[in-house]
Order: sequence, then C-alpha cells, then structure tokens
Amino acid sequence: MTAAAPGPPDQGPGGRPVGRRIVLAMLGLGGAGLAVGPAVQRGLSGVRSALSRVAPGVVPDDRGFRYFSIVGSVPRKDAATYRLTVGGLVDRPATYTLDQLAALPQTTVVHDAVCTDGWQVDDVPFTGVRLGDLLDAAGVRDEGTAVRFTCFDGAYTESLTLEQARRADVLVALRMFDEPVPHDSGGPVRLFVAPMYFYKSAKWLSGIEVTAQVEQGYWEDYGYPVDGWLPGEEPVDA
Repeated sequence: MTAAAPGPPDQGPGGRPVGRRIVLAMLGLGGAGLAVGPAVQRGLSGVRSALSRVAPGVVPDDRGFRYFSIVGSVPRKDAATYRLTVGGLVDRPATYTLDQLAALPQTTVVHDAVCTDGWQVDDVPFTGVRLGDLLDAAGVRDEGTAVRFTCFDGAYTESLTLEQARRADVLVALRMFDEPVPHDSGGPVRLFVAPMYFYKSAKWLSGIEVTAQVEQGYWEDYGYPVDGWLPGEEPVDA
C-alpha cells in the first residue's frame, strides 16, 4: 500500500463520494460568488465557514479532521440509546452499553491519524477499551480468524484479522483529546486502529463479529487494500 492511494475523507476528501461533494462545492461557490467574496475579505475562517456549509467533508475542523459519511445522515446515540454487540464465532456473546464500556479498564493510545488522501492529524490521543480485551471476554472459538465491524450509520463495514485485532494499539475508543468522541468523529464509540490508515478505524461502531475469514469492508469494495498499514508500520512478516 502506498500513501498516494486516494481515500475517503474522515478519512479525507477523496474517493467516489467525495469527488461528488467537491464538484457540488465548486458549483455552489461559483453560483454564490457575491456571498463568498466578503468572506474572503474577512479571512480564512470566513472562507472555511462558507465552504463547510456547501461541502462539509472537504473542510477541516479546528483540529484538522474532515467530517464524512457515506450516507445522507447518521442517527445520534447517547448513553441511553447506544449499544455495542459482540458476537459471531464466540462462546459468550455480549451487548455493552456506553456506561458498561466506560467501566472497563481504559487504555490511551497516542498516534497520528493519517488519511490516504494525504492529510493527517499528529499525535491524536484516543482512549478506550482494547479490542483484544473484548474478544477475550467473549471467548473466540478456534474457527474464528477475523473480526468484522458494523456501524450504526447502517452502511459502513470494516474488518481485521484476529491477530491485527488483538494488537495493543487497536481500541474501541470512547474518548479523543480527553473528551468524549463527538458524533462527527464517529462517537460515541468508534474503532481506532493506530497502525493503519484512518479508513480502517470505523466510525459509529455498533457491532463486532468474529468470523471464519476476513470479509472486505466498504472501501475495500472500491479497491482499497484490506491491510491498510501505514508506511513503516507493517509487521515484519506482513
């Protein structure tokens, strides 16, 4: 995998859905030149605000992240409504509330969040439960070799091998920058796979399913590598 591969924005403004957003943004700005002109004079913050209303996936927030969803809208979940299921090829399927996840031992991983499109946010602290701990609690059966992730946007999926999922730097994250993961960043719970490109860190996480083999995720169906290692992060035997 090379850093030059195009990518989704949260993931970044690349890939098929983002291309459409960029075109719409340019058309919108072209037709609203009089409105944008004063914003340009007021400076970069005004331009960003104007553009974000037309194509929110293109414009970084104050920390450099881009909002992006592959569906029109994503429902919001909170402590009363959020549930995470762990199932598939396990002996002890479970369902966790947000409070139950928060009560488990927490780990913080600080790592760059890197998009395949070329943007990144350095030294992002994510805090949550090690994915490996949830898998251990569920009791993975011998035939389980991979993990599939589903999301409450109803569309996004991702996957890891069981070995990748058990890494100490792979989290079911509840906090980032020492604050609850916000909705736009995939909250209240998202996956964080530190050594891989950000498209592997599924947002709005709702399901963890142990499977007999790796199943391609959403962006892999568009040609993205199943193993999205960052340069220099690949295991020696990868």
